[in-house]
Amino acid sequence: MPGPVDNIFIQHINQNLGIAHKVSRVYFQDGDDREDVLQEMMYQLWRSYPCFDGHSKFSTWMYKVALNTAITYAKINGRELGKERLPADYNQLTENSEQNNVNEKLTFLYGAINALSGMDKAIILLYLEDNSYDEISTITGLTKSNVSVRLVRIKKNLKEQLKNII
Repeated sequence: MPGPVDNIFIQHINQNLGIAHKVSRVYFQDGDDREDVLQEMMYQLWRSYPCFDGHSKFSTWMYKVALNTAITYAKINGRELGKERLPADYNQLTENSEQNNVNEKLTFLYGAINALSGMDKAIILLYLEDNSYDEISTITGLTKSNVSVRLVRIKKNLKEQLKNII
């Protein structure tokens, strides 16, 4: 029977589960890899939960653990971050429906993000989740000015990758 700390942890995880899914999707294209890393993220979150001191938001702490887990998992399992192959249908267009168009654009965006380096993936993911530069700095360990400079470069890179696709 779970105790009060267990219940609080489960509640926090349930409220922020999308973080783990987004991180796994950005770092891994293969569904099996995503499932494996999600399990590893949950384990690492549970294992390190006693260290969560509440000085930052739970979501900030969860991003940090999830990103570190994804990067470590990729290195340990021989995945080269940013070197995954794009699906064969990456540049193919589908039917005109609005939903297919949105899904297609998301696929292209995730593909472009996937081509970034490990840290750049983390930065853009956090930025797209409306985290402030201070929060991104806290999660990544970079200075606020370094985050700002990297974001300018990342946006330019993504714009270049996507300009002929979207």
